[in-house]
Amino acid sequence: MIRSIEELRALYPPAKPRALQKQLSHLDQHCRRFIALSPFVVLASGDGAQQDASPRGGAPGFVKVVDDTTLLIPDSPGNNRLDSLSNIIASGRLGLLFLIPGVDESLRINGAAEVSVDEALLAQLTDERRTPRVVIRVTVEEAYLHCAKALMRSRLWADDSRRERAVLPSMGKMIQDQTGGSGEPESQAAMLARYRDEL
Repeated sequence: MIRSIEELRALYPPAKPRALQKQLSHLDQHCRRFIALSPFVVLASGDGAQQDASPRGGAPGFVKVVDDTTLLIPDSPGNNRLDSLSNIIASGRLGLLFLIPGVDESLRINGAAEVSVDEALLAQLTDERRTPRVVIRVTVEEAYLHCAKALMRSRLWADDSRRERAVLPSMGKMIQDQTGGSGEPESQAAMLARYRDEL
């Protein structure tokens, strides 16, 4: 077991200067453009005891850049566990990982966060379908573009990396097995049709 930062650091060479210098305390034009093109972000949060990573999606640019240090994220309908929102309330912190399909680089942002029902903020995130119940307001403290290596290794966007959905049982079947449910599980087609009404 590695039990100290010193032990860990002894296993690796120092970070390259560029890897340290690229970290910004604000959103520059490249960060802003990345967010505007991104339809997908992972929210990393914790309450001091448990950590969580939660995917969020929408039309490209669904996360709004207010200014160089402020982001607004709408809360769309989900499973109502409220893990991320509860963690933000508990810790006041949030990490973000933005992805753009076809682009191997990603954008990482860390900062302070709060959950708000301010009507002016909600209005900024209202679209043709709905006004979100709450908005996550992020104050950017660290922003940096992450290199392409992880996505290159995974070949995430490569056509021949795609898998047919049938390689796994339906979500209904998997959840039924995990929860000990009985009866006929919801089919994948039925689930997708139900989700389309809730997007």
